[in-house]
Amino acid sequence: MRVASIVAIFGAALPALGVNLPLKTSSRWILDADGSRVKLRCVNWGGHLEANTPEGLNKQSVDYIADFVAAQGFNCVRLTYSIDHALNPDVPLSQAFTNAATAAGVDVNAMNSMYTQVVAKNSFAANGTTRDAYAAVIAALWKRGVMTILDNHVSKASWCCNLTDGNGWWDKGAGYNDANSRFFNTDNWLNGVESMATWAKSQPGVIGFGLRNEIREFLLQGTFNGREDWYDFLGQAATRVHQANPDALILMGGTQSSTDLTHIRTEGNIDWSAWAGKHVWEWHAYSFTVTFALAKGSCDSLKSAYGLFDGFVLEQGQAYTAPLILSEFGFGMAGGNNMGLSDDDNTYFQCLREYVLSNDSEWAIWSLMGSYYVREGTLDYDEGFGVLDHDWVGLRNQDLPALLEPMFNVTQGP
Repeated sequence: MRVASIVAIFGAALPALGVNLPLKTSSRWILDADGSRVKLRCVNWGGHLEANTPEGLNKQSVDYIADFVAAQGFNCVRLTYSIDHALNPDVPLSQAFTNAATAAGVDVNAMNSMYTQVVAKNSFAANGTTRDAYAAVIAALWKRGVMTILDNHVSKASWCCNLTDGNGWWDKGAGYNDANSRFFNTDNWLNGVESMATWAKSQPGVIGFGLRNEIREFLLQGTFNGREDWYDFLGQAATRVHQANPDALILMGGTQSSTDLTHIRTEGNIDWSAWAGKHVWEWHAYSFTVTFALAKGSCDSLKSAYGLFDGFVLEQGQAYTAPLILSEFGFGMAGGNNMGLSDDDNTYFQCLREYVLSNDSEWAIWSLMGSYYVREGTLDYDEGFGVLDHDWVGLRNQDLPALLEPMFNVTQGP
C-alpha cells in the first residue's frame, strides 16, 4: 500500500514536533531544556545558489512548503546559505534574481520572470530582501514545530561541491591552491558565520549552525601541517558563533567532504570547552562516496567503514564523544523497481539505513528541492534526488515514507 506521508504511517502516534528549547548535548545525545532526548530527523532545503534565496518559492508559497515538511514528519530543516548572502543580507529579492542571471550566465528575463512568480506565491517578496525570505521560511517552519539548522554551504553562491569550485579549503591555510580556495576567504567566512548567528538569535526555531559544508582537501592541503588549519579555523568559527548565539548547537564536519573524522582520534580532539554542551559532529554518505566504493558491495564492510571514519564518535566516555548527524544522504527518487530506487541506490540505502538504525543517530536527507531557480547554468533545473516533485506539489517517490519510516523511530536514549 502506498502512503502519502510519515504522518499517514504513524497517525496519532506521531510524536509532537515541538520541543522545549534551547537544545543542549550530553555525551552522544541531543537533549531539550527539560533533559529529554531530541532526535533530529531533517530534510535539506537549499538557499546557497546564485539567487541567495531558499529554493522553490516560485513554485509554491512558503506556507505550502512548510506544511509539506511538517506533514512528512520532519522535525527540522537544514537550510543552506552562502557567505555572499551572510555579508549582504539586504539585497532586494528583485535585484537578487537579476544578479543571479549574470552570476549563472543565464537569460535575465527568465530570472526576472521567476521573481515575478515568487511574488505571486509569496506576498512578502514584493518589497522584501533575501534575508526576509530566510526569515519567512524559518518562521513558517517554526509555526509548525519544525526547527531550523542554518548551514554555511559555500562562500561564493553557486552549486557545490568539487575540488576545483574554489570553496573547499581556507585561503589562509597551508598549501594554498587557487582551484580549491580562491573563493574561501577566511576572514569573510568568519565574519559571515558570526553575522548569521547574531541575526538568528532573533529568529525563533533556529537551533543550530553548520560551520561549513564538505570541507575538502586538494593537493594534500590538510596534510602540510597535520590538519592544523581544520582545528584552528573551525575552532575560531565555533567560538564566534557561540559568543553571538550561545543557545545554538554547533555542527562540525570532518575533512574529505565531511566523510572523515579519523584525525580527531589519531591526532587529537578539537577543544570545544568554549562551546561546551553544544558540540555536534556531522558526516555525509552517498552511493558515490568513496567509502561505498571501498566496501566493494559488502554491507558489513561498508558499515565498518562508516564506523571507522565517523561513527566512532558515538562511543561514550571518549574525549571526542558527541552527537553525530548524518546531515546529507540521498538517492535518485525515480531510479528503478526497488520502491523507486535503482539497484545500486537500493544496495547503498539499505545498508546505510541499517547502520543509522543500529546507533539511532540523527539524520537529514538530501533534498527537499524538486527543482532549482538555476543550477549549473540551467534554468528550472530538475532535482532527481528531490523529496518533492518538479513543481513542489507532492512526493516525487510515493514510497519514500515507507523507506524512511524506521529511521523516524526513537530506540535509544540517555
